[in-house]
Amino acid sequence: MRRRRSTKILATLGPASSDAPTIGRLVEAGADAFRLNFSHGNHDDHAKRLATIRAVERDFGRPIAVLADLQGPKIRIGRMAGGEQRLQVGQTFRLDRAQDEGSGSRAPLPHPEVFQTVRPGIDLMLDDGRIRLRVEAASESEIVTSVVEGGVLKDRKGVNVPAAVLPLAAMTDKDRTDLAFALEAGVDWVALSFVQRPDDMAEARKLVGNRALLMAKIEKPAAIQRIGEIVELSDAIMVARGDLGVELPVEEVPALQKRLVRLARRQGKPVVVATQMLESMVQAPVPTRAEVSDVATAVYDGADAVMLSAETASGAHPVEAVAVMNRVAEQVALDPLYRSIMDAEHADPEATAADAITAAARQVAETLSAAAVVCYTTSGSTALRAARERPGVPILVLTPRLDTARRLALVWGLHCVETEDAHDFTDMIERAYTIAKAQGIAEPGQRLVVTAGVPFGTPGATNTLRIAWVP
Repeated sequence: MRRRRSTKILATLGPASSDAPTIGRLVEAGADAFRLNFSHGNHDDHAKRLATIRAVERDFGRPIAVLADLQGPKIRIGRMAGGEQRLQVGQTFRLDRAQDEGSGSRAPLPHPEVFQTVRPGIDLMLDDGRIRLRVEAASESEIVTSVVEGGVLKDRKGVNVPAAVLPLAAMTDKDRTDLAFALEAGVDWVALSFVQRPDDMAEARKLVGNRALLMAKIEKPAAIQRIGEIVELSDAIMVARGDLGVELPVEEVPALQKRLVRLARRQGKPVVVATQMLESMVQAPVPTRAEVSDVATAVYDGADAVMLSAETASGAHPVEAVAVMNRVAEQVALDPLYRSIMDAEHADPEATAADAITAAARQVAETLSAAAVVCYTTSGSTALRAARERPGVPILVLTPRLDTARRLALVWGLHCVETEDAHDFTDMIERAYTIAKAQGIAEPGQRLVVTAGVPFGTPGATNTLRIAWVP
């Protein structure tokens, strides 16, 4: 199943997409990786979905990445009488620490750290910014606000405090329990929500170890202030535009998205663009033109992956949403301007033998019009370097480790195949062209640019480049 695009598609599973036939159709339509959202569902639900993904993976013979997305310290109000209450512009509304059901004049907020942090004059955003409250007075037990933008406030809706850095760790007790389950189940990636500081990533890294790769979700303004350190401590980042668009003025989000994509690419870290990419397809069978342009922009910028959330988790047209995203990414890849736009900023290789070999592989492949760059890798570091170069030809990754192949399935341009490591130079070349032909990547008479590390099987020792003819 060779994709005709380099940008990967990450689809969220949920009630609309948990059975084997649907997951299989999602893969056929273009999904390269699946997200398990631990904000919803229980461990049994996620275990069944993961088992189904692995069964579909075996059927297709293609490694599939699985991302466990931890909920993080999401701040929510408690329950409202009748399930919802309407707030009118100009009225006084109180948030307090009482546990009673909310009414038209108050709501429970079981988060003491908010009461400790807010001050008069700042705004609180409820329900993803649909309701705006301005703080008039605050104490350790009560926040008195006036309603600036009203609406219907339902049970358990989220609360954002854009103007404050809340004293919250990125991992809650629930997250720790979910993380232990996810690692034991064998997920490939873990996404940490509401990262605010490098320490959040360092703490998660201690818990995750090398059992999975770690992704930082960038959705808090505080994270932007120390973004370089956060990216350095992460294996990848996600531009989570939902909460970013609530915590920041919406007009700032597009430029920030481009900055984050470039920063991640410069550091050789995969970057996922997420949230509301095809939001209208939760209900409608076709997207808006603006949504199509949004997906295309992420592809032009060189993002490693684009993500679908509710569109595939609970939407009415999950397979169609993936198919649309696939077609958009394929069409962008055919645009003569694609390469020049994506390569507007190209990171220089680091002063290492491995980076020098990888940069040379791209140049040789493009000079010779080779069919592909072939990377032998054990840990995945060689393949990540190859993807960082963004070559104009496919990257065939050969690895003896299935977990490495799965992790790399989320990375730009990588077509991963699990195979034995090469035994010698002759085997290295023969294995490369045999698999390239079998995967539909190369044809007889074409050339391959092959990189590997000698001694074979030594992680991180890329030091060899060969040019091979496909017989």
